[in-house]
Amino acid sequence: MPRLVLLVDDSRAQRRTLAVQLTRAGYHVVEAAAGDEAMRLCLERRPDIVISDWMMPGQSGLDFCRRFREMQSDRYGYFILLTSRNDKKDIAEGLRAGADEFLTKPVSGAELLARLSASERILGMEESLRNANAQLSATLARLRETQAALDRDLREAQRLQQSLVRERHGRYGEFDLSLLMRPAGHIGGDLVGFFPINARRVGLFALDVAGHGVAAALLSARLAALLSGGTDQNIALRITELGLYDARPPAEILGQLNRLMIEELRTDAYFTMVYADLDFLSGQLRLVQAGHPHPMLQRADGRIERVGQGGLPVGVFPHAEYEELHLALAPGDRLFISSDGLTESESPRGQPLGEEGLNAILRTNATLRGDALLESICWSAAHYAGGERKDDISAVLIERQKMAEAPWG
Repeated sequence: MPRLVLLVDDSRAQRRTLAVQLTRAGYHVVEAAAGDEAMRLCLERRPDIVISDWMMPGQSGLDFCRRFREMQSDRYGYFILLTSRNDKKDIAEGLRAGADEFLTKPVSGAELLARLSASERILGMEESLRNANAQLSATLARLRETQAALDRDLREAQRLQQSLVRERHGRYGEFDLSLLMRPAGHIGGDLVGFFPINARRVGLFALDVAGHGVAAALLSARLAALLSGGTDQNIALRITELGLYDARPPAEILGQLNRLMIEELRTDAYFTMVYADLDFLSGQLRLVQAGHPHPMLQRADGRIERVGQGGLPVGVFPHAEYEELHLALAPGDRLFISSDGLTESESPRGQPLGEEGLNAILRTNATLRGDALLESICWSAAHYAGGERKDDISAVLIERQKMAEAPWG
């Protein structure tokens, strides 16, 4: 499509001469005798190229150029000033006003066409950029819509994942159980929970699927299904020959999960885990650690003991064996099990919190219990990391109530 050229000159003869040359060269031409008329045509016709005399009565070509630049928004117009001036200061002033090119009067036809050829190249590049920007804007708009849909789905997935932890608190005899799950993103691979075994025992677990995001969350959801519900669903439970509810030994449960990961799920993923079987009447606890961070046992007098030998992650080695530990929780004792997202929290200088930092937090918060303790631990870790959190954080807290003080007398 031929480009539209606006000629602005108070000399009708000059306009006619240029118009003939432009029409022969294949341009559409409109004319204006003054700046105000030219502005009206600019608003109505949106010319591609403007050729304006510098010296005109009323509004000068320089003033018109400034107004022309102010009105432009979505597309570029090429502006050529006609002048008999050749002083460098005048040219600098014209460039500051927004002129692209200058033609010295009287105008040579060959020079006019050469300058217009240059303008064609500039306008062609501008149009290509404008079209590319339009396509980019449209693509970004679609990406924003897609991102918004993903965010909605992830928020729903987060809600569903949080619902996998049906109960966050439990009381069994003298024992209080508290759970914490804080994904680094919308969803994560950490999972914690507990379930009753029979009238005197409860099973507890904390696991951390390697990686983040959807794949880790899907595997944690699959594991949640295996560690919840009744005996027909929960991999840890069984019914004895006498028809009584019981649980498999912790080491056997970890071995069964390991075989499931390698032989049935056949995934490259793996997870770390702590599983515990608590007799809440006697305070005896059987525990298996499978690559998960060491549980911390804080005694009633404040002493902290590191529990476990580490163990192998689940889903890595086909014939992995897991060692069962036995603990006795006395009144006032508590066992804290957390994922590595807590101890690996890094300070702004890159120093991890580590077990020493966690122990210091536990000692500082020795008087707190339940949710208050878990929230304080999270706050302390976040403060240590300068508000940054790169990994999911989850925890299980097992607390045995202190014995009531003997009455006076």
